[in-house]
Amino acid sequence: MKVANNVWLFMLCQALTMSIPSFVIFVGSIIGATLAPDPGFATLPVAAFILGSALSTLPVILTMRRFNRKRVFLFCAAVASIGCLLAIYALALQSFSVYIVAIVVLGVGLAAGQQYRFAAMESVPPEGAPRAASWVLMGGIGAAFLGPELAVRGEQLMATAYQGSFALLMAVTVAVFLLLLLFDEAPKGDRQGAVKGRPLLEIIRQPVILVAIVSGCAGFAIMSLVMVSTPLHMHFENGYSLIDTKWVIQSHIVAMFLPSFFVPWVIRRIGVLGLISLGVIALLLMVAVVFTNYALINYWVSLVLLGIGWNFLFVGGTTLLPEGYRESERFKVQALNDFTIFGIQAVGALLAGWILSTLGWQSLLLISLPILVLLMITLIYWRKTQQPVIIS
Repeated sequence: MKVANNVWLFMLCQALTMSIPSFVIFVGSIIGATLAPDPGFATLPVAAFILGSALSTLPVILTMRRFNRKRVFLFCAAVASIGCLLAIYALALQSFSVYIVAIVVLGVGLAAGQQYRFAAMESVPPEGAPRAASWVLMGGIGAAFLGPELAVRGEQLMATAYQGSFALLMAVTVAVFLLLLLFDEAPKGDRQGAVKGRPLLEIIRQPVILVAIVSGCAGFAIMSLVMVSTPLHMHFENGYSLIDTKWVIQSHIVAMFLPSFFVPWVIRRIGVLGLISLGVIALLLMVAVVFTNYALINYWVSLVLLGIGWNFLFVGGTTLLPEGYRESERFKVQALNDFTIFGIQAVGALLAGWILSTLGWQSLLLISLPILVLLMITLIYWRKTQQPVIIS
């Protein structure tokens, strides 16, 4: 396979690999509510999943620097399969603690998948990087449907509820492993910079890097809080069926990735600054739509806006990040970026259940506002120090 074709390979791998988080987000807290000793721990499995992914991001990326991306991609796909087996075992035991371990292992397996976008961007000329990242993220559209469908269709396939769901998910992780064997990575020597990289502190002091990281963190923090809490708020507090909840979550995940079709066009017209600003507006509207009205259509519109806002902030940050580092610095900057944003996502997921059960839905939504204010301050600071990056 030619290196240029890696974009299409990773688009397919994205569709399969990202079915893991859509699966866990949809059903993880529902299973957790049946196994957890306390209702406040219902979202702990989703938080554990995100935490496992976040904590493994740094070592995974640094290991790629030493051994190359392909080997680490394959290893993590195998780890994800092991996580599925552990989950099947945990459900047989009806053990909440073993279930948490299994979900953490799944998170570790996902960590490398978060790097597909960078591997695709490195397979094309610099001017094609935003389009490559967008195309890879579009694979998430398939994941939006695949993950929840695996959960629903496998629920009664085996002796214990949802064991069959994890068995189907394991088949997907095996397929990812086989596809990754086709990955044609550029020779290591071609990708290494000749100039020694700058200190990390010097790199992150650049306004463009600050905006890239804060944009990603804001998108993931808000998305994590609201998305993890929505199934619980819909299903348990407002009595919506599992099918209705699935429809809202699937629509949300589609909205996370569908905008990638036109994001490169938006960047060409209004720049990355404009894209991120549109993301902020979408998230503000998200809060307003479902703040007091809990009709099904309000959940749907709000979660779609959440997905769009996340996409604009995440793609905007991903596009900006290479503007602030040299080739020789790429792994350590990518590691810092992903460790930070996925760590924030884990914290959001961990707090979601507690905030929902103690402070309530409206307080959870209002937490989004100071996060967005911080992002806007960072954008203004960047605007005053340099012109926004516009990709031609």
